[in-house]
Formats: sequence, C-alpha cells, structure tokens
Amino acid sequence: MPLTLIPPRPGKTPYWYVRGTHCGIYLDRSTKFTVQAKARAKLKLWEGEIERGEFSGAVDSEPTFLDAIVRYGKAGGDLRFLGSYDEETGVWDGLARVLGPLTLPDVTQQAIDDAATELYPNAPAPTINRQVHTPVSAVLKHSGIDREVKRPKGWRGKRRVTWLWPEQAFALFKAADSIDAEFGIFVRTLCYTGLRLSEATTGLSCDRLRLSEQFAYLPETKNGEPQPVYLPRPIIVALANHPRGLDRPGQTVFRMRKCGRLYTWLGTALKKAGITLPKRTGYHVLRHTYATWMRRYGGLDSRDLVETGRWTDANSAAIYNHVVASEISQRADLLPTESAKRARGRKR
Repeated sequence: MPLTLIPPRPGKTPYWYVRGTHCGIYLDRSTKFTVQAKARAKLKLWEGEIERGEFSGAVDSEPTFLDAIVRYGKAGGDLRFLGSYDEETGVWDGLARVLGPLTLPDVTQQAIDDAATELYPNAPAPTINRQVHTPVSAVLKHSGIDREVKRPKGWRGKRRVTWLWPEQAFALFKAADSIDAEFGIFVRTLCYTGLRLSEATTGLSCDRLRLSEQFAYLPETKNGEPQPVYLPRPIIVALANHPRGLDRPGQTVFRMRKCGRLYTWLGTALKKAGITLPKRTGYHVLRHTYATWMRRYGGLDSRDLVETGRWTDANSAAIYNHVVASEISQRADLLPTESAKRARGRKR
C-alpha cells in the first residue's frame, strides 16, 4: 500500500498518521499535525527524503502540549477550557490550537501569557486565570512538569468580605424561624460552624452527629478531605429541638437542598430582618460571619482559622485579617492628647 493519510481517531489521537510503503520503506507514524493540509505536506516531505535516501526513520520523541492535553483528558482531567476537536474539519480550538503544536519545554510563561492575550484580549484577570493559566498548569503538572505558572495581575479579584454583626444575625435567625423551624436551625448551623452550603445540605448526616460530644463528621468536603466539625452550644440546643428529630440513620440532618426555593427563603428572611447584602453574596455570608466572629470574639488569627478545618491555608484565611484592628494599631491609645484644662479653655 502506498503512503496514505490516516485521519485522527477521536479518543485515541488528534493527529493525522502516515501509513504504507514507499520505495521499500514502511511507515506507520504520526505527522504531529491536526490539520489535513499540513499532514499531507509532511507526507510529501517524507516521500522525498525516502527517494533521496535521506530518511532516517527516527521518530520524534518530544511530546507536544496537545499530546499532554489528550493524556490529561484520558486521565479524567477537565478539558472544558483546553479546547475541543472538530471531527469534520480536523481542527482543534482554544488552548489546544494556540499552544498545542509547542513541545512541553516551549510552553513558557511568555507563551502562556501570549495565548491568554490572543484568546481573551478583553477578559478580566480572574477569567484569564481560570480559563488559561489554571488549566495549562494542570496539564503541565500531569505531565510531570512541576513549574510555577505565574498568574495575571489581579487574578484573585477584589477580595471583599461581607459579614453580619451579631444583632443582624440574631434578627436573621428569628426571621428564618418564622419561615420554617428547620430552616431556622439550618441557618444557625451555617453561621456557627462555617460549613459550606453543600456540606450542610448533603454532607451532614444524622448518624455522624454526637451531640453529647459536640461533634459532627463530614466524610468529604470541597477540598476532598474528611473533616471534623465542632458544634458549639447554640447549635447543640438547636439540633436537640430539631422538628423531625435526629433518630434517622442514613438520612441527612436537613431536608434542604441547593435550589431556587432555598435562595428564595434566604431572600425573604433577609428582607424581614432588614438586611441588605451585596449581589451574589447568598449563604456564603454566614461562612464569612463565622470566620469574622472567630477573629473578633474568639481571638483567632489566620493560622488558627486553618486549624478549625474550614480553610486549607493561612493565605485563604487571611482575607479576614482586616475585620480586627491589630494590636499594633491599638497603640494609638498611647498618643498624646489635649489636657482637660486646655480643652475647657478652647470652649470659651
């Protein structure tokens, strides 16, 4: 059979192959191209080299970034932002198109930044980080290249924290009780434990509670690790009065699920309590409130917050540093002040 182009095989290889015999030389190798026209040009190049006796038969050993993407996808990696393959045109899009032809050592910081500029010229830094730098870093690490990928300036976005003062939280609890008794306990639990919404709705089960020991156990969290949960006194009292009881092995503590009605209930409770939150805050305000109260009233610092198990590192917990005036700043109380006599004199 003469040298023939074999099209890419979805799920196996994105490249065109050359297979067949020319002048007694048999080939079955990848062109390393996803575009048919380029693959055909490669075939013609090899034919010429064979005819001139210049063909070495050596196979390119340096994998490309596209090779790494394919391997990453087969291993279960998220290909959402890495690109997709069009079977009709034989062309990849997204990062696979821009960075795919490069060998792994050539996927440098400059190449990554240039790809971000080409694909998302007007996108904000958090979007660029999520859709370029993060997936590229994941592919490189999966390929054994543990190189730091510098993120775009401002990739963390504006780190703002909204929390509830005690009187606001108590008003919210009361409003939640008026909507549904179990919902009131649910809101209190989020506020006093720092649990994420998903952890409280689907992770917290009755058979993993020990009220007598003020303890609960989450077998899985957002971070993929099991976590113990300390239940402070207000939650012990609230759970002990759960309207459906807790003697329900295998069932979740709360019947609430992440849905439109749950958010409608929160909006109604906030309105009844006279609380206005920034857009897109939602239930996360209760997690922020837990961290803020632990800093302000519990005396914890960033490292202590990590020890609670609700955060994985001090950098993540550091966003709550500004909710407490530092000990150093409190030395302003030592600054010179006007005497009472001079102050009375000025009043005259």
